[in-house]
Amino acid sequence: MPVRFILTGGQAADVTQAIPLMTDIGSTGALLADKGYDANALLDWLGQRDIAAVIPPKANRKMQRSCDWYQYKERHVIECMFGKLKYFRRIATRYEKKASHFMEMLAFSAVLLWLR
Repeated sequence: MPVRFILTGGQAADVTQAIPLMTDIGSTGALLADKGYDANALLDWLGQRDIAAVIPPKANRKMQRSCDWYQYKERHVIECMFGKLKYFRRIATRYEKKASHFMEMLAFSAVLLWLR
């Protein structure tokens, strides 16, 4: 279920918002993410907090890291959450053009998902 959102421009990389989203989350054992989150700054930040990084290494990484592929398979839950959010037509087609209105609809959709 969705917990926190940060809106960025379409050209902004997702990894830039990973640390702000993870601060004050509380106790967590692992971060499951795709190759787009394979950045040294994020990996160092996770290492300082004893959070396991279940992120496959990029192909161009000089020192390849290992990845727990068995645990990585659970990432489908995250993709399913995005699919559930896209059931709401106003979210999927981006009817709300102002960022504040889109954020409100995103929060409303998340509440409806939590209430199911």
